[in-house]
Amino acid sequence: MTEITVYTDGAARGNPGNGGYGIIMISGKYRKEISQGFAYTTNNRMELLAVIVALENIKLKNSNVTVYSDSKYVVDAINAGWLNSWENMHFKNKKNPDLWMRFLKVYKQHNIKFVWVEGHAGNLLNELCDKMAVEASMQTNLQEDKGYMQSIEDNTLL
Repeated sequence: MTEITVYTDGAARGNPGNGGYGIIMISGKYRKEISQGFAYTTNNRMELLAVIVALENIKLKNSNVTVYSDSKYVVDAINAGWLNSWENMHFKNKKNPDLWMRFLKVYKQHNIKFVWVEGHAGNLLNELCDKMAVEASMQTNLQEDKGYMQSIEDNTLL
């Protein structure tokens, strides 16, 4: 089985504000870095989107994946079992249902372990992902976070 290590981070300048994510994926001698910026989004959305995009980039199904994230929101949602109850309630009154449903599609394709790492505490790859996320949030021509904008329009953020 393929072993893949993933580091992710998300950032938003203002919350909401311009945001971005950074990803580092390592498998054997291979390393891939991915980042993307978005206009008007939240930090939690970028943290979750980073994990989703990383998992969507894994080509071999049933890979053993370890995801390192400094997002308690993401890591605890999975490790503490909150996501299961949110899914059973069809994400009623939960934020970011569009991303959580997208996450579930790729999550079930692999054997994934989530590990929380303290942010800004000297973990080299976490720090690099943070730098990538912040830099992505400062790019020009940022993509629109359509899911976030739709939630504003639908007034489902409250």
